[in-house]
Amino acid sequence: MSLEQEIKDKALELGFDAAGITDASPIGQEQIEHFEAWLRAGYAGRMDYMHRNLEKRVNPAQLLDGAKAVIVVALGYKPRQSTADGGLGIADLLTHNDSLVGKVAQYAQYEDYHPFMKSLLAGLANLIRLQAGPSHRFKVCVDSAPLAEKALAARAGLGFIGKNHLLIHPRLGPQVLLGEIVTTLALHPDEPGQGACANCERCIGACPTGALRADGFLNARKCISCLTQYGSENGPGQATGGWLFGCDECLLACPCSDSAPARANQHFKHYPERARLKLQELLELAPDAFEARFPDSPIRRPGLEHLKCAARTCLQTHKAYE
Repeated sequence: MSLEQEIKDKALELGFDAAGITDASPIGQEQIEHFEAWLRAGYAGRMDYMHRNLEKRVNPAQLLDGAKAVIVVALGYKPRQSTADGGLGIADLLTHNDSLVGKVAQYAQYEDYHPFMKSLLAGLANLIRLQAGPSHRFKVCVDSAPLAEKALAARAGLGFIGKNHLLIHPRLGPQVLLGEIVTTLALHPDEPGQGACANCERCIGACPTGALRADGFLNARKCISCLTQYGSENGPGQATGGWLFGCDECLLACPCSDSAPARANQHFKHYPERARLKLQELLELAPDAFEARFPDSPIRRPGLEHLKCAARTCLQTHKAYE
């Protein structure tokens, strides 16, 4: 068995759902130009960090001296309990047990995936080191590192980037979280992923704010997921369609999501009760109660005051449907 296959097998044993390998060369020139045009248009919104470390973001070799390969892993997160809209009207959807609620994106119903995946990737790096020898170096990346991870995942054979700007895995669909190991170890790369959205534009039609554009750009200034996590340039109160944290509209509209399996890794903690959060309870939360309720959640990252601001915006949505 080749070292590359051993690495991918170990990744699956550790709990990832898919793994692929690509080289550490820069992403394609067309992708770089598209990203630069996106920045110039101001579509990054309040994500100021996207303007920094451009060379590292498009060239994984900039993250680790002597880097030769990138191992990319995917973790499926489709909940076993469906939290899709199920055809309900928004007025019904935003009320639960006679309490007004805000919707939470599926990935945020789990424990924070950053430390969870970093731990698994560190374990994988250690196993590879035992096989390849101590002279090789490894850098673990999970989202927070400036890396064009979706482009690398597609190049590593894990799927294609859809019109919803998500990595779509042929089996797991768009509900995947990505992580990487950049290494000085020379590895044979996999063939790039195949597939395309073709004429399907369900995600574009499902986007409530028009953030997903037909010209291939995502305007983060309108994206509900970005608005609920980073705030609006126009101040609080910009409509988010009842979403309290994140947004799944383009993901749930994707036909590849329908056939995707539920998450397989049972160690990745899921909290189904976080799918709909009661707004009044959140507005009354004290800081210590907030920390105790969301100790391991992505919801905790922006802070309590940001969450309360999002809750007030959700309440405005309710009033619009009264």
